[in-house]
Amino acid sequence: MKITIVGTGYVGLVTGACFAEMGTHVDAIDIDAKKIAGLREGRIPIYEPGLENLVHKNAAAGRLNFGTDLTAVIHHSDIVFSAVGTPPGENGAADLKYVLDVARTVGRSINRYIVFVTKSTVPVGTAELIRKTIRKELRKRRADIPFDVASNPEFLKEGAAIDDFMRPDRIVIGIDSDKAKTFMEQLYKPFTLNGHPVIFMDIASAEMTKYAANAMLATRISFMNDIANLCERVGANVHEVRKGIGSDPRIGAKFLYPGCGYGGSCFPKDVKALIKTAAEHHYEMRVLQAVEEVNERQKEILYHKLDKHFNGDLKGKTVAVWGLSFKPQTDDMREAPSLALIEKLLAAGCIIKTYDPAAMPEAKRILADSVHYAKDIYETAQQADAILLVTEWKEFRLPDWNAIKNVMKTPVVLDGRNIYDGDELRNTGFEYYGMGML
Repeated sequence: MKITIVGTGYVGLVTGACFAEMGTHVDAIDIDAKKIAGLREGRIPIYEPGLENLVHKNAAAGRLNFGTDLTAVIHHSDIVFSAVGTPPGENGAADLKYVLDVARTVGRSINRYIVFVTKSTVPVGTAELIRKTIRKELRKRRADIPFDVASNPEFLKEGAAIDDFMRPDRIVIGIDSDKAKTFMEQLYKPFTLNGHPVIFMDIASAEMTKYAANAMLATRISFMNDIANLCERVGANVHEVRKGIGSDPRIGAKFLYPGCGYGGSCFPKDVKALIKTAAEHHYEMRVLQAVEEVNERQKEILYHKLDKHFNGDLKGKTVAVWGLSFKPQTDDMREAPSLALIEKLLAAGCIIKTYDPAAMPEAKRILADSVHYAKDIYETAQQADAILLVTEWKEFRLPDWNAIKNVMKTPVVLDGRNIYDGDELRNTGFEYYGMGML
């Protein structure tokens, strides 16, 4: 079987490399000629553990090829995946421009049956828009070529995407024809042989499943952040509360960790898009509206804690910010809590020194020279008035606190992810602030 994946961003590149690893011939297409030239030379445009080796291996074996012209490869493709971006518009709705551009090209180019599959996250009803778009182009050609549309949403965690794809919890596929089901069963046969479940459903349900899954996870995060903030006010310890409720099998322990807000390419965008979809159907998603409001407020929680510690006098204070990406094991800074925090700190007149193991190039692109970029966390601590832990990278977990204290102006740590032992730091001479505990 031969497939084409349009879009070599995070979803498209991971999907293409993993399918190629399973023996499928993959053509990965992108309109960005510079990116494609880099991929052909072995340069990977994103940071994702294990992806570089997988791309190099399968490109060398001839199973993974890169190009810019969809029309040049579509005639020998059985399945075309759309993995292009669906960025949020000003009103929160997903922008389907790029998805429909792919559909138009498919309608203008196909000469035999294909399955058009949406891989990127799209609102409910997108499959029908794609179907209409392809049919419109076929009518212009006076061509009667059969095709099917399917939905195959991704459930990849940045930083663990290869493992998620190769050993998925579930594979969700929305179809409305037996022929499309046969094609998708053949494509995913290596996964079903390994015991990974494939769930077939109607297309609208598959499109909704992706949004509902991310909205539920976002809800758990905002819920725990609200609980953590209340714990501080009533004198409770959110660690103990989390263990207490997480031991209930109806709730479970995952995604019950309080912090300084969620970010990334999925949760913020998908929550906004689901709220917008509901509004278009004259329904108000009040729970998700609160989830979004709590998260936006939570992104500023470290700033407010710092402001309170210094009695509202932050001008001229040097602040070390540890971690810039929205989560560990990625360089992705889309909707990252660090950006909201840094914006507030700069507005208050702070001098900011930052470090992140992977996201420094992306940070320089976004923040330019508004902050200082350090070579490691120890350099950020030089003459700092406070350290703010934003992203819980593993290399931040066991620093030499004595060495850090000796170079700081005032030894203050604000732990936005609760990865440190507050008592240990206080015994070392620091003032320590965590999330959801005194």
